[in-house]
Amino acid sequence: MPVTTGQSAPDFALYDNSKQKVTLSEQRGKNVVLLFFPLAFTSVCTAELCHVRDNISVYNNTDAAVFGISVDSPQTLHKFREEQHLNFALLSDFNREASTAYDVLYDSFSAMDLHGVSKRAAFVIDREGLIRYAEVCASAGDQPDYQAIQDTLAKLK
Repeated sequence: MPVTTGQSAPDFALYDNSKQKVTLSEQRGKNVVLLFFPLAFTSVCTAELCHVRDNISVYNNTDAAVFGISVDSPQTLHKFREEQHLNFALLSDFNREASTAYDVLYDSFSAMDLHGVSKRAAFVIDREGLIRYAEVCASAGDQPDYQAIQDTLAKLK
């Protein structure tokens, strides 16, 4: 069932690119931006995450923690984050629990007929843990609406 605005955000416990466990519930008290992306080291995913990296002050100015989430391993995400000089954590959803909870898994990722790859999606979660913005991109080639994410965060400031 799709996650929609106004509902409580599903909690998760995932390991980041430094092999540290991160839970959504630990983020209470600050706004959170979750960016699900298909796979590290792919062109659109790299462009998306580098766009956020280059505009991180927008997120920092709204007291928002940003997390990129994919089904890649923590080791792969560590290397990807390092090579792209990303300034926010990447979380490994290797077991696909968060992607399932947020209903953002492809049945079949058409680019390579892979199963269980996360769709490109963006969620803004407020300080109380409620979803204030939800977007699941129609195609893996699409990027999220950054302006809509920023507008949502500005309202939460």
